[in-house]
Amino acid sequence: MKAVLDHVGIAVSDLRASLAFFEDALGLHVECSEDVPSQRVRATFLGTGRSTLEMLEATSADSPVARFVEKRGPGQHHIALRVDDIDAALAHLRARGVRLIDETARPGAEGARVAFIHPSAAQGVLVELKQPAPKVPLFTTPVRYSLGDLELLSMSDGFIGLDGGAMFGVVPRTLWEKRLPPDDANRIPLGMRPLVVRNGATTAIIDAGCGDKMDAKSAQIYKLDRRYHLDHALADAGLSADDIDLVIASHLHFDHVGGFTARRNGATVPRFPKARYVAHRGEWADATHPHERNRASYLQDNFVPLMDAGVLTLVDDDTEIMPGVRYRRSGGHTPNHQVVMIESQGRTAVFAADMYPTSAHIPDAWIMGYDLYPMDTLAFKRDFVREAIEREYLVFFEHDPSMAAGYLREQDGKRFVERVI
Repeated sequence: MKAVLDHVGIAVSDLRASLAFFEDALGLHVECSEDVPSQRVRATFLGTGRSTLEMLEATSADSPVARFVEKRGPGQHHIALRVDDIDAALAHLRARGVRLIDETARPGAEGARVAFIHPSAAQGVLVELKQPAPKVPLFTTPVRYSLGDLELLSMSDGFIGLDGGAMFGVVPRTLWEKRLPPDDANRIPLGMRPLVVRNGATTAIIDAGCGDKMDAKSAQIYKLDRRYHLDHALADAGLSADDIDLVIASHLHFDHVGGFTARRNGATVPRFPKARYVAHRGEWADATHPHERNRASYLQDNFVPLMDAGVLTLVDDDTEIMPGVRYRRSGGHTPNHQVVMIESQGRTAVFAADMYPTSAHIPDAWIMGYDLYPMDTLAFKRDFVREAIEREYLVFFEHDPSMAAGYLREQDGKRFVERVI
């Protein structure tokens, strides 16, 4: 269990007078204010950086806060500690015999789930545990989409958290945090969205998330959340790993191809037992000869066992991998990074991989700090965006936490994404 300070709750009898001190004298500002009917209290939050002060004013004479003020007068009411998983935190405390006021979590302010620890267990301090509501809605549902005579199925392998500054490069935080608010460790939530392509004869999957081989330390660093993962998504779509005939790599970074292999009986083996795997020849050369700048992204267990098993085919730029599906080199993120063009009956979809990792990366200059050759990314985006808008390509965003695919639009000089999935 890991907890950080979320806020300090202060019971007040006169909110106006309290704000006069905290706003005027201390220079704090009100971030939000709302009624919490279950506690018969109005909660007003003042920003102090990464934590807040919560002014609690009773809205009913029988409110716990009203009784607190009547008995003790205005003052500190509680401290709130933020946790990622409140159910796990409560189970952790129950196992240690900690006395709780709330055995299960209940609704709190700002859409959070909260529970209180009894003061007798915390040196006389009333402690609130708080699991905040997600700032960004997380979308996992498998969705089918028909593209000509092809069937596309957007999958999910869960979510990871990567540093927001790294994800947006030179773009100031004041701009990108409005789109993807970061957590206390500056990580933004990112989806992992493989795409299944079916034509009646072949069932292919492009990328496969990070899989289940990540160690506990890395999982904590990357805030890995695979409570819903690719096996769940395949099952919800009526598929399993045995149904996959072809596995296509956009590139060989761990969050894209970690799910290409799995550990079985102490050995690392292909995860899709009946499939042929395809990767770009130049990307393979880079991945198997990493340097200091890219070594952390190229984890050999994710792809070397495929070659050892004889199931990996290496191809070059612009190769048609199956009818209607071909590689197109974008470069930039890695020298041989590929987007996957999917075409049928005059319509086109694009699996953008890390060229447009999220819908927030649509502006040309919004380029990841992770890109090894950002000017190559910029050159490709400049040309590609005009083509995508004019020809109405359906773009699949592999890392967007809330959206799987949409059309790029432009109006009055401003670009946006028209969501489809």
